[in-house]
Amino acid sequence: MTAPPDIFLSYSRADARDAERVAEALRTAGYDCWWDRELVSGARYLTETEAKLKGAKAVVVIWSKTSITSHWVADEAAAGRDDGRLAALSFDGSMPPLGFRQFQVTDFAGWKGGVDEPPFRSLLKGLERIIPADGAEPRRQAAAPPPPKRGIDRRMLMLGGAGVATAAAVGGVIWLRPFGGRADANSIAVLPFANLSRDADQEYFAEGLSTEVRAALTRNAALQVAAPTSSRAFRDRSEDAASVGRKLGVVYLLEGNVRRSGEAVRVVAELTDTRSGFSAWTQTFERKLDDIFAVQSGIADAVADALAAKVTAGTATGGTRVVAAYDAYLRGQALFLADEGEATDRRALEQFDAAIAADPDYADAHAARSRTLAAMAMLYSPADQLQATFDAAIASAEKAVELAPALAAAQLALGFARANGRLDVKAARDPYDRAAKLGAGDADTLVLYAYFCAKDGRDADAKAAVERAVLLDPINPRAWRAAGKVDYAARRYGDAIGRWQRAIGLKPNLAEAYGTMGYALTLTGRHREARDVLLKEPNAMFRLAGLAIVERRLGDEAAARKAHDELTQTLGASATYQQAQIAAQWGAVDEALSALERAKSVGDAGLLYLKTDPFLDPVRQSPRYGALLKTIGFS
Repeated sequence: MTAPPDIFLSYSRADARDAERVAEALRTAGYDCWWDRELVSGARYLTETEAKLKGAKAVVVIWSKTSITSHWVADEAAAGRDDGRLAALSFDGSMPPLGFRQFQVTDFAGWKGGVDEPPFRSLLKGLERIIPADGAEPRRQAAAPPPPKRGIDRRMLMLGGAGVATAAAVGGVIWLRPFGGRADANSIAVLPFANLSRDADQEYFAEGLSTEVRAALTRNAALQVAAPTSSRAFRDRSEDAASVGRKLGVVYLLEGNVRRSGEAVRVVAELTDTRSGFSAWTQTFERKLDDIFAVQSGIADAVADALAAKVTAGTATGGTRVVAAYDAYLRGQALFLADEGEATDRRALEQFDAAIAADPDYADAHAARSRTLAAMAMLYSPADQLQATFDAAIASAEKAVELAPALAAAQLALGFARANGRLDVKAARDPYDRAAKLGAGDADTLVLYAYFCAKDGRDADAKAAVERAVLLDPINPRAWRAAGKVDYAARRYGDAIGRWQRAIGLKPNLAEAYGTMGYALTLTGRHREARDVLLKEPNAMFRLAGLAIVERRLGDEAAARKAHDELTQTLGASATYQQAQIAAQWGAVDEALSALERAKSVGDAGLLYLKTDPFLDPVRQSPRYGALLKTIGFS
């Protein structure tokens, strides 16, 4: 009997034509896909089918109006479900039968058969979670092109100021005054609230409530409120309060739980003194859902009183007091941060739209809508829809700014959309600068601002922002990764390498950290070290570009050419900027400049690195290079 396949494809006979298209696309993507058309003459149908089903690494089922009534398909899907191998798709939008509705179904309506189309990319992403990579690089990554632009970090996109539904809990650090290495008497960390509701789907609500309590506390300049990123590390803490307090640099921990039943909400909150380990305050709040905002402010006021401070009353800029809008916003946050593909992102967008429909003046929701559209543009939009999606993102950000000019999230969304969607650095400067001032206590705001300033050649601003971010959020690997990129742009390669080592120590599989560290090692002449590091980079774009450069420096022309060809063949136009980097480092000046000009024509956001990228130093003096800088708005 032949070796087990990567994928067993389950389908109804009525869907055979669609199954054939899916099987062919999976093979193109590098998977060994088996379906019952593969049975050889004379094979025993049941024996061979059962063997393939048991041996396959993943089971992909096509749900349709006919397959949902098929006992064969149900049995095959159950085999995949019961041991965590199931992935599902549907061409006609049919709901799976009972027992399978908790699994995401990728919508293949309108799929034309391409491996680079959004539905198929979403399916591949699901398969990557099921089938482990062979070695350092899954073969399917080489065959299925990734998104057309740089990878993005959901937690970095969902950030902002202190609105009623502020996104600070999804990655920000909030200290309202400088932290000097000593835990201030009014320093506090808000740990994620536990969901005690019978409905596990209410997790988003408990999470959102702790977010809002944290946001209310941060509006008080007398309090130091620790970073959500760091606080989340102790969500299910097994350490005692004293240990957590030392690691977060805080004196107090605020913990709680939420039980929601219909329109009733019960919240228990407790404040613990990390120095003694004893409770300093505890209180139970029972309210109707339409009074949830009173619960948030009540907890914040009580905590502030316990710490001898006073919280500014009232709803913060950008928020809402409409419960339906608030609930939809929290649902959208949870969906967006799940990062499960285009279908989930579209559901998040629907929730943000619902929030805006319930409260058209909800600036936080408009900002979140902008961030979601920007993510969708960068990850899923085909070339002919890219600009329209970015235009919509810019329009939503502009609306958020119009409604709440003092909302950091709105200004940041506008800067991000203008920079990445229009390649207009000049137009992005003002909103980025405003966001930095308005969100001076938020680490993720500081990190994104530092990235922008580093690209813009404003090293002093970039360094100040990122130094504050890593000080405020010391166990956030993304902050250390950003610190390394700031040093790299300023040619402080030794410092940059140390920062990336710190980031990797916190998160060993952190994307881009290995790649950019490999770049720095290459530029300092440590070529063999660079190659070893680059081989660990999970992002194919960064890995292959770096290998093409370092292998040439090591004298292995064949290996260099192989990496270059793999980059161009698998990533195509989405890696035009990287092709320019390679050409510049190979000494092909005209080729590099032409690639950069092509990158501009396709809207490659890699050009935002144009001003400070060390790999482009060999072509920096060309008049064509200078002209390109001006078109992007660099001064």
